[in-house]
Amino acid sequence: MANPDPDLLRALREAVSKYGSEDQAARRVATVATSPHVSGDAVDIGHSDATAWLSKHGAEYGLCPIYRNEPWHYELRTNAIDHGCPRMYDDPTQDPRMQQ
Repeated sequence: MANPDPDLLRALREAVSKYGSEDQAARRVATVATSPHVSGDAVDIGHSDATAWLSKHGAEYGLCPIYRNEPWHYELRTNAIDHGCPRMYDDPTQDPRMQQ
């Protein structure tokens, strides 16, 4: 496996400090084991014309916003091509993939 993303590791360390344990932090911040960024199935897009375009057309290509509190975060959901994007979670604490 490639070296973990330093931004991901920093975010996890900050969440451990804020929430008191790795278990609690992992419910809010993806770990190397749970991050779809690590597998290449997610991308964060800054505020730009690309974000507006993805909001309108992303499902046609299987790219969906996943969390209401992270409007920059898109994930590959190939079923969206035929069925539209799934309902978004309010935040990562509601995402079953983040529960460890």
